[in-house]
Amino acid sequence: QVQLVESGGGLVQAGGSLRLSCAASGRTFSSYVVGWFRQAPGKDREFVAFASRDGYITNYADSAKGRFTITRDNAKNTVYLQMNSLKPEDTAVYYCGAGRGYELDSYKYDYWGQGTQVTVSS
Repeated sequence: QVQLVESGGGLVQAGGSLRLSCAASGRTFSSYVVGWFRQAPGKDREFVAFASRDGYITNYADSAKGRFTITRDNAKNTVYLQMNSLKPEDTAVYYCGAGRGYELDSYKYDYWGQGTQVTVSS
């Protein structure tokens, strides 16, 4: 069992930055791939990025490439999403999920946090 708690969201102007955190409980956190997803009102939850168990393998959605960076610190049971050059279209609730594979589909993740709101003003 893994419990996830996201934090770090907020209101930021276009071009600004935010760093999201996903803190996990449970001794087996390092055995999970962790992904960040986001969901805007009226839209499906969409993939943003994932990091492998050791953090060396990462993958990003095209919309995140070059602007977002996912990292993890297994000693702290935490995964981060550094978001730079934010755009109004990045506005969404951001969720972290833990799963067993390198998945782009949200339904393949086993555990989820409650989400953190990111709002980017123009």
